[in-house]
Amino acid sequence: MVPINGLRVLRPPPKAADLGGSVLTGINGNPFGVLARQLGLPLHKVRDKCPLYLPDGRPVDPEIDRSVESAFNRLLDKVCKLRQAMTEGLDLSADVSLGSALEAFRKAYGVAEGGVNSKEERMLLDWHLANLEYANATLLSDLSMVFWDQDDPYEMGGDHCFIPGGTPILCGPSQRAYQSFMAFRGDIALITVPLGVLKRGVIRFVPDLLPHKQEAISRLGFGLLNKVAMLFPWDFWGGGIDTFGHLTEDPCKRGEFFLFYSYSSVSGGPLLVALVAGESAIKFESMHPMDPVERVLEILKGIFGPMGIEVPNPIQAVCTRWGSDPFTYGSYSYVAVGSSGDDYDVLAESIGDERVFFAGEATNRRYPATMHGAFLSGLREAANISRVVNRRSAIPSEEVDVEEDALDLEGLFRSPDMSFGDFSVLFDPDSEDLEALSLVRVRVGEKKLGSGPLFLYGLITKKQVIEVSEVNGDEERLSVLYGRFGSKLVGTKGLDSVGEAIIARVRAAKYNLS
Repeated sequence: MVPINGLRVLRPPPKAADLGGSVLTGINGNPFGVLARQLGLPLHKVRDKCPLYLPDGRPVDPEIDRSVESAFNRLLDKVCKLRQAMTEGLDLSADVSLGSALEAFRKAYGVAEGGVNSKEERMLLDWHLANLEYANATLLSDLSMVFWDQDDPYEMGGDHCFIPGGTPILCGPSQRAYQSFMAFRGDIALITVPLGVLKRGVIRFVPDLLPHKQEAISRLGFGLLNKVAMLFPWDFWGGGIDTFGHLTEDPCKRGEFFLFYSYSSVSGGPLLVALVAGESAIKFESMHPMDPVERVLEILKGIFGPMGIEVPNPIQAVCTRWGSDPFTYGSYSYVAVGSSGDDYDVLAESIGDERVFFAGEATNRRYPATMHGAFLSGLREAANISRVVNRRSAIPSEEVDVEEDALDLEGLFRSPDMSFGDFSVLFDPDSEDLEALSLVRVRVGEKKLGSGPLFLYGLITKKQVIEVSEVNGDEERLSVLYGRFGSKLVGTKGLDSVGEAIIARVRAAKYNLS
């Protein structure tokens, strides 16, 4: 653990690989490149050499490889010329998928069709298409032909790099994490959840998000990329390369372990990561964990076995399932058919009179689907929040419309579970236990200037609530509360996380929140 300017840098242990974002895509101008230098972290350039292997383990013919790659690039050029010919005021309903456009041009120009090497050419073309699906984390049939590469003009230049040892985690002061329904109070909130979570609707906004924001969330795509990380006893593939690829005869499986990243030079051990893209990434989620490991081993033995190289069983293997992870529901965003770069801008808009802000890669039109895009969006919103806070602090306090009760306790106590004298009680709806804590409210007098009653709050068990209710007179009840139970009464700002948790659960039960 290394302290850096008040932060703690938690360096991943030896033999580490990132299961999420792992490559700095272009180091020129990349803020992570700057941070890496400031933190003294070395960078490893991902070397360009990427040998490709046929299903039977034979290396791909270099001449055929160059020919197919050139044909693939020409197909993309044809798509670009097609959209340039369209009118500027394009109706998005006329948009088609990138996959259908590429296939139409492939057939029209006879690419990978009818030649002596057509079978190998088609497998190579499928490999390039799988690589394109990897870059966009989705099937080509889902990508907008018109806007899929709208961020290309802003692409970071320079080498693509690994951070040896994996991406460091920067931690501020220690914080607690709670799995139960919690209530957090604040003047401003920053939403950084992945687009996949927003698309699932598992976060409820009150009031609802405006229609144009909901529509942008619906239109933008959130794709899927999965990985199998495998640690081996030794580096049987050799340390002279960082990537190698595998071809398949089945076009529907073109993204199945089509590319391998070698981390042996940066992870501290002989570690390989196999990528699963496109349609295969979706099917991957429902596989038994051992099935993909066995399939990877089968592929590796098919490549290296004919070379006389033994492929050992892995010491450890990890399979990601980002699509079913409730904190992500996918990997990163893409421009779907019917969407455009404008939707990234809509997602970035603040709501609630500049009280709720949004950050994350899916809010960054110029650098979506990248680690640096997510990072830059955070800096953007930090500046926006600072601007709003500074502007509000300049307004005289009597002109600020302050919400007196951010926890909406007045509304919740309109129908308490028990009331006696000046006492009102809310029970925890999640527990019938007599020892479960309850929130008690006591009216202790009138505020000055006739502004209404003053309320104080405390936490006592349900059993203690019953005992207090059986005492005659509020003064005696307070005496029992303080003397016998040792409870303290506080204002709303004095409630701790336990009290706020009970309030949150009561609110959820009363208002049917889920």
